[in-house]
Amino acid sequence: MLKLGLTGGIATGKSSVAKMLREEGFIVLDADALAHQLTEPGQPAYQQILAEFGPHVAPAGRIDRAKLAAIVFADRAKLDRLNAIVHPRVRQAMLQKFTAWEREHGHGAVFVEAALLVEAGFEKNLDGLVITWCTPEQQRARLIARGLTEIEAQRRIASQMPQDEKLRRAKYKIDCSQSIEETRRQVAQLAQILRPPQ
Repeated sequence: MLKLGLTGGIATGKSSVAKMLREEGFIVLDADALAHQLTEPGQPAYQQILAEFGPHVAPAGRIDRAKLAAIVFADRAKLDRLNAIVHPRVRQAMLQKFTAWEREHGHGAVFVEAALLVEAGFEKNLDGLVITWCTPEQQRARLIARGLTEIEAQRRIASQMPQDEKLRRAKYKIDCSQSIEETRRQVAQLAQILRPPQ
């Protein structure tokens, strides 16, 4: 089984490409959604986050992601502490999923989609990376369209590995700076390369 990471800078088109890959029939694990599950009440990460950042980050009994994000994206050391709590658990869950899929499906390509895939060190558990990219101006504009301020957008972008560095690690690249149709064409082309022969 070919285990591929799907990543790229924030707001570069990862989620759109993940959706297209699913439409092409591939399994895509959303590591960010997995991280959310692992920080739900009752999970060990939940208690650790409260111990580290205080009960005010979960005012209604669940972690308020916006509150937590405001804290960690303003302070690199706090972001590192949060990642140290969450990333090892996500890696363990990801590897368990891979083992289950390998038993169930045997061969073919599967994907794990994660914003911080390289930063979290998941790359060493994978056979290669698919990197999405667009221009820095598009990234900022897309984040602002999602409701972030210019400063918040800059902080989110700065908290990640520079786009050029990620692209250097790519086995495959998807240019998401053009039309959605052009992105779809590139995904279809990748699907054709990765699909096992009938």
